[in-house]
Amino acid sequence: MPDHAAAEAAAMLHAHWQVRSRMPSLPEMLRPATRAEGYAIQARLVPGEIVGWKIAATNVAGQRHINVDGPLVGRYAAGMVLPDGAEVSLRGNAMRVAEPEFAFTLGRDLAPREGEYALAEVMDAVAELRIGIEVPDSRFADFTAAGGPQLIADNACALLHVLGRAAEDWRGLDLAAAGCLAKVGARYEREGIGANVLGDPRVALTWMVNEMTRLGTTLRAGQFVTTGTCATPLAILPGDEVAVDFGRLGTVSARFVE
Repeated sequence: MPDHAAAEAAAMLHAHWQVRSRMPSLPEMLRPATRAEGYAIQARLVPGEIVGWKIAATNVAGQRHINVDGPLVGRYAAGMVLPDGAEVSLRGNAMRVAEPEFAFTLGRDLAPREGEYALAEVMDAVAELRIGIEVPDSRFADFTAAGGPQLIADNACALLHVLGRAAEDWRGLDLAAAGCLAKVGARYEREGIGANVLGDPRVALTWMVNEMTRLGTTLRAGQFVTTGTCATPLAILPGDEVAVDFGRLGTVSARFVE
């Protein structure tokens, strides 16, 4: 995909994000055919300083939700990250789901190189583990029909992330077995577990690092990576308060308004 086409596609997506409108798809001449082309558009859609990254569709439920067959990576700029307990607007949000997630903050850079990073190397670069609630959305009217490359171009449905505090004494824990209980007000509750995230959140993080470094992208110290929902996405309504308890790893919450 020529640079001018990627820039034009990004500008079109950005215009829809600005007014919270939607499109059926990108025009055929601007539509990415591969994951790499999708990431080229994404890089222009979210320019400037990146404070964090997300992995979408790291479990079967998430993949079914957006109709893809594998994980996707998106980016967070500073204005897309909210503190624990934040009030979150659902204005213009078509997906209207919340997703409990693990997030790792990097303590040092991970740069592109010839060989892939091993899990132990990636975890050695991690400074802290946080928990959070992702609030995704898409600019495609039918995001289930957009396909992986277009969803990557659309920043892998990244909209907002409520980022909780850092967990204590987590390194010796089996994160695959770490569970959470998410309560959506008094309406319902749902359990989740780390094994739902590519079998282990650390595996998901390692996959993401290698996905991005293959593309020539350096992951920077201080950036966080949220590794995908550990529970089936929670359908939310205005007025709901979502509270997620990760046991000894802590709690995180958000209140949703119209």
